[in-house]
Amino acid sequence: MKLNLLYVLLLGAVMCSSISCSSDNSETQSADASVEKVINYSYNSFELETMNLINDHRASLGLKRLERINHMSYKSEEHDNYMITNNVVNHNDFVARSENIMKTLGAKSVGENIAYNYSTPKAVLDAWLASPGHRENIEGNFTHFGIAIKENPANGRKYYTNIFAKI
Repeated sequence: MKLNLLYVLLLGAVMCSSISCSSDNSETQSADASVEKVINYSYNSFELETMNLINDHRASLGLKRLERINHMSYKSEEHDNYMITNNVVNHNDFVARSENIMKTLGAKSVGENIAYNYSTPKAVLDAWLASPGHRENIEGNFTHFGIAIKENPANGRKYYTNIFAKI
């Protein structure tokens, strides 16, 4: 999974470097705005409980607890909103999210778990732990995390995006 992430990041870097750059100030300003650190994020009870369960699981294995970063939760929320708006469950634009977190927070590595339609924090954690790739992120060599759990107002189903980073 880490090798696949490295391949995706490398491919993204190659694609970005092959696109011609412009010196237009408006493009420069929008690029700078994309790396602005989000400081405030309001956590709901599901998000806080899920983060606590993840950290309790890590602690039970002798792993360090992860520190939460509001900026990563904001990026997670953006992805939840994207999935709700487009009625999809996917990792689209993960490379852009991870690059933003690397630039903004100085992260060395980034991982992501998503989920859909779990009614409780324990249910989503159990599902992630039953999946080798998701478990690897939860138990991985990360130091920080962010999470967003948003409900689709049309059907009441929950969308989960959980981002991990080593900083």
